[in-house]
Amino acid sequence: MSAQQRSARRRTLGLLTTLAIAAAGLGVSNFAAAQSRQVLRIGYQKAASTLVLLKAHGLLEKRLQAQGVEVKWAEFTAGPQLLEALNVGSVDFGYVGEAPPVFAQAAGANFVYTAYEIPTPDAEGLLVQKDSPIKSVAELKGKKIAFNKGSDVHWLVVALLKKAGLSYSDIQPVYLAPADARAAFEKGAIDAWAIWDPFQAAAEKQIGARRLATGVGAVSHHQFFLSARPFAEKNAAIIKVLLEEITKEGQWIRANTKEAATQLAPIQGLDTDVIEISLKRYEHIFRPIDAKVLEEQQRIADAFFELKLIPKKLSVKDAVLK
Repeated sequence: MSAQQRSARRRTLGLLTTLAIAAAGLGVSNFAAAQSRQVLRIGYQKAASTLVLLKAHGLLEKRLQAQGVEVKWAEFTAGPQLLEALNVGSVDFGYVGEAPPVFAQAAGANFVYTAYEIPTPDAEGLLVQKDSPIKSVAELKGKKIAFNKGSDVHWLVVALLKKAGLSYSDIQPVYLAPADARAAFEKGAIDAWAIWDPFQAAAEKQIGARRLATGVGAVSHHQFFLSARPFAEKNAAIIKVLLEEITKEGQWIRANTKEAATQLAPIQGLDTDVIEISLKRYEHIFRPIDAKVLEEQQRIADAFFELKLIPKKLSVKDAVLK
């Protein structure tokens, strides 16, 4: 090999080395950027219309993208399952009814109450078949009542029984998720079904189910936004943006109920008129956690402890950021 060829070869190798180092540096830079990007993981239920529309509209993603935050969504069948995911660190934020946080706290879940929806007692009820001879909650003594264990309707059943002069031991609880409970209800395998909207409205419209009672006068039926404590302690700014966008979404739903129902229909797999009924039973108005709502949660926790539905007495205030 001539001196000229050797020189050319050295120049080529030098150029390749320079390019390789630059490419490696670019790769490390991109990897570091990906690693430093914050992720907000939101757990939701298909029945949680506000979050479903927030996800569909994509406005939260646009706002947080400017802050280098990526949003990921995870769907759950009900509140207890969502809170289990929050407890094991699979999600950072979620929306559930009033009973799931009590059961989750009793199980040692590390979360905090972040915000709540003002009372919506008409959005859950106790259903019987349209031709059922049962005319009052008191007549459910010895009967089978289906509901999702640990969900908000678990508390509804307890409260309605007490109001009717019955105890929890007077009925036969049948713990079923909404889809399975609906099937059992239609087959006549249960006497009553405690359920929330939009499933309640769907049963009324589709199979003529009759509301034996609702939460009105028995429970507040608050809905709660919960955060994993480690996430809440470190990401107040992200949560502030999230709650602002949720509030805006709720305002939009109240002002555009028909349009909201139309958009939700293909997502929730229900007729628009069913969803519209459901939307009107919720308030879509959200507030920061306050002493009054915590007192109500404490009453639920105390009642569940007395019934031995949870293993220990709780202080609900422990699940709040100091």
